[in-house]
Amino acid sequence: MIPLMELTRQYKSLQGQLDEAALKVLHSGKYILGDEVVRFEQEFADYCGVKYAVGVGNGTDALVLALLAAGVGPGDEVITCAMSFFATAEAIAVVGATPVFVDCTKETYVIDANAVEARITERTKAILPVHLYGQCADMDQINEIARRRRLYVIEDCAQAAGAEYKGRRAGSMGDMGCVSFFPTKNLGCAGDGGMIVTDHEELYRLCQAYRVHGSGENGLLAYGKKKGIAMEPGSVNFHGNLPKYYNFVIGHNSRLDAIQAALLRVKLPHLNGWNHRRRQIAKRYDESITNPLVKKPVCGGFGSHIYYVFVVAVEDRDGFRAFMKSHEIATGVYFPVPLHLQKVFEDLGYQPGDMPNAEYLAEHGVAIPMFPELSEEEIAKVINCVNAWEE
Repeated sequence: MIPLMELTRQYKSLQGQLDEAALKVLHSGKYILGDEVVRFEQEFADYCGVKYAVGVGNGTDALVLALLAAGVGPGDEVITCAMSFFATAEAIAVVGATPVFVDCTKETYVIDANAVEARITERTKAILPVHLYGQCADMDQINEIARRRRLYVIEDCAQAAGAEYKGRRAGSMGDMGCVSFFPTKNLGCAGDGGMIVTDHEELYRLCQAYRVHGSGENGLLAYGKKKGIAMEPGSVNFHGNLPKYYNFVIGHNSRLDAIQAALLRVKLPHLNGWNHRRRQIAKRYDESITNPLVKKPVCGGFGSHIYYVFVVAVEDRDGFRAFMKSHEIATGVYFPVPLHLQKVFEDLGYQPGDMPNAEYLAEHGVAIPMFPELSEEEIAKVINCVNAWEE
């Protein structure tokens, strides 16, 4: 069976370095935050082209803490895309705000930037564009709207580590970017992990506070922001040298483990090469899949797509998947229910037909194998089988 994704091939290619990095942490006895996390935060910030990075427990927590740092809460609205993993909308709801959904484009599957402004109300606090499947949203248009309407922009980069938009890395274009290091991602750890990246010192320090129970000097900053009082170093209200276990706001327990940071430090120098290989495979698919019954994804032309998954659209998805399985090729579905039609959001009043592009993709989209270690023989077999599909 040709897998949709496969993790052990990558591990074996770096096994000695990864094992050594993990054992180094185990021998150190320093398992929570610490030097490995600090170093990885700086290395990943440099990679993204930003000043700061905050390692957190997972990509979902990255979204939650970023929203908290932006002051998003009950009564606020956040505009996002109807086609994404559930965590995108879940994070908005967790902080007490209301997700407001916008359709994806028919060709690229990313948020339709032309539809964003019409959804803004007096309650809108932020825009949360999703860089779906490894392709960046149209950030110039989104940022222009946000600047004019004085809104935060929080990039959901869970599927886009290393993707670029007009020469800028995903996560570096909004106020904050949120990354997932789930094992299957282009840069994946051996468990859960996430990161918030930003150029803004205050947002950086607020995220640091919220990841550790709202404590310490950064917790005091968060408290001051909530109360409208300047608490940063140099202000008359800053006291410094705060004792341990003093908490100023309700935060979270969401810290990137040292062992995960150590593994990610080994992998980060290889990320560009892995993403390049994904683009090579995607180019083969795009040029060689000629079956008119299979609609291939479109690259928007904004920059570098890194193909976390390669999603095609077919009318008879179940039949196509059964055909591929019969030829020992795995497929996957991302995501069968668009966010506006999820049961938990039914009180928001969305109806089938409100987001036609997201709904079409949810019903007809199917991922075919995509990971850097695919062999040429496997790629050829996938192409031949896709081309042989008949309804």
